[in-house]
Amino acid sequence: MSQILAFNRWNTEGIKVDDPGLKSYISLQPRIVPKTGARYARNRFHKSKIFIVERLINKIMIPGHKSKKHFKTSYHATGKANKAFSIVENVFSLIEKQTKENPIKVFVKALENASQREEIITIEYGGARYPKSVECAPQRRVDLALRNMTQGAYHKSFNSKKSIEACLADEIISAYKLFNTSNAIAKKLEVERQADASR
Repeated sequence: MSQILAFNRWNTEGIKVDDPGLKSYISLQPRIVPKTGARYARNRFHKSKIFIVERLINKIMIPGHKSKKHFKTSYHATGKANKAFSIVENVFSLIEKQTKENPIKVFVKALENASQREEIITIEYGGARYPKSVECAPQRRVDLALRNMTQGAYHKSFNSKKSIEACLADEIISAYKLFNTSNAIAKKLEVERQADASR
């Protein structure tokens, strides 16, 4: 039986998730066309069984959603999965060209590096509000890392000559190498620093 390759190009065999907390939430079961038609939507935990590349494609379709306002947008957000699909395929081609490594392996490692371990909630006690640090749930860690990566890339390509493909490839490579130029890494460090102060 021939092996299934992601995008019919890249092998996912041998790629491991080192973070024990994220192992069950990053699925590496490859798909030639990573599109399930949101069949996981009925169960909020079912999306952890979806191929991780498909979850990136889904995030690509929401360029600048913050506090219920789409304050940054672009022609990329056409609502067509095919557009997001081709963006991710081009991004992986760029990553492979620049790093000479399997782009899915680079992406998974970048995702692990960019996943924050803590976040801040606000507690009201006796009329006063104060921040408190809490542990971040594994599913939410993956979701936040994906969102920070895609939004960071969109913000860099907004009103710029640089394409979304180039910006997202740079974002993933920077997160893979733990550089602060990555929006996701910078966001993670900032939140964890604030959580540390609120402990």
